[in-house]
Amino acid sequence: MTMKPFAHVCVLAASLTCLCAMTLASGSAVAAGDASPDSGGGTLARMTGAFNGWRHSGLTNEGEQYVAAYPRPPVDRGAQRFRTLIEGQLKHVDVHARKPPTLVINGNATPLYTDEQGWFARPWAFGAGSNSVEIISPDGTKHQRMQFYEADRTKPQAKLRAIVTWDDPHAQVDLHVITPDGLHAYFDNPILEDGSGFDVDSVDGAGPGIFSSAAPEHGTWLFFLNYWGNFDSTGYNFDAHAHDRDVITATLTLVFNENTPNERRETRVVPLRKIGDLLLVKSERL
Repeated sequence: MTMKPFAHVCVLAASLTCLCAMTLASGSAVAAGDASPDSGGGTLARMTGAFNGWRHSGLTNEGEQYVAAYPRPPVDRGAQRFRTLIEGQLKHVDVHARKPPTLVINGNATPLYTDEQGWFARPWAFGAGSNSVEIISPDGTKHQRMQFYEADRTKPQAKLRAIVTWDDPHAQVDLHVITPDGLHAYFDNPILEDGSGFDVDSVDGAGPGIFSSAAPEHGTWLFFLNYWGNFDSTGYNFDAHAHDRDVITATLTLVFNENTPNERRETRVVPLRKIGDLLLVKSERL
């Protein structure tokens, strides 16, 4: 028997209703604290926010809230607006692990440092469209992946993002960015007049350092890395032996047109051997 067009519409509507119900159920589970990991092993962290499904930050007051990273860096530079807080608690903390877990945001891998109880908070400026958050165990065998779609098309998209990470949690490595018109962004001048700049709580502590621009100027951009000093629970110091590694490995990642079909990224890895080292890691012409 041939189905009439009206019947086709009814079947399609019923299917969409079931799909929406399944999606909402999945989102509710994540909001309760657990996202679906890869098969086997269970989740790595309990998340306090929903990072699966559909969201529209413009329908909430998220953009007006001031959020900051945790654990707090040695210098408190305050919090920022227009950031989404990736917050939760690791279910297992190995204080003797050689490296921390990895937090991967839209393909950008950064070390995930926590307090002794496993609590963490990482602000991130998500753009519109599909976004992903992933936590990887220190040994790389377990993954917890979350995917969501940001429907607020008014959110600015980072056309240029620079991320610096390093493998010593007691070393202070600073990223310096020189724009084509000579503006200098660094820890003491994190926000530039053109609106680009650092996430203010990323310029201190164990990193990562994150610089972004929604409208980068045409011309030559310079990216320097500086091994500034070390730090511990008492604050900053310049003791040459007050770090974990004899040679610090720093990684600079440049992301262009992030999270779009035209995304392009470059990664440079450099050694830093002594306090005061200053390296021009990348000269990029846009």
